[in-house]
Amino acid sequence: MKDAKKTIGNIMDKQSICYISSIDKDGFPNTKAMLKPRIRNGLKEIYLSTNTSSLKVQSFKNNRKSCLYFCDKRFYRGVMLKGTIEVLEDQESKNKLWKLGDTMYYKGGKTDPDYCVLKFTTISARYYSNFKSVDIEL
Repeated sequence: MKDAKKTIGNIMDKQSICYISSIDKDGFPNTKAMLKPRIRNGLKEIYLSTNTSSLKVQSFKNNRKSCLYFCDKRFYRGVMLKGTIEVLEDQESKNKLWKLGDTMYYKGGKTDPDYCVLKFTTISARYYSNFKSVDIEL
């Protein structure tokens, strides 16, 4: 792979969903599909929006360890990012991610208390393609 960071970034940007994992109160992983990230600063910082009242947000408040997975079904390849999550509830972060139509999820708009931002900070990355996985240097 010539440019691993560019290849991985393209996979992330072209998917409509990503999978996010949290650790529940009993120490078990929970994975769910989410809409793709709103903002990404390279591979190191990834921002997603979600409901403050969600189980995953409560899990992240207790244990910041997380994992994001992006799957390119067409070419059967994917990338797993391990890292930590910060739950951001400040108005500046919420404004930064807000998009037209988000009232479908957050009836109260940008100031809805049930709207928050998840900031994922990558610690490590692993790429899968052609029946093998490789660690990616960040």
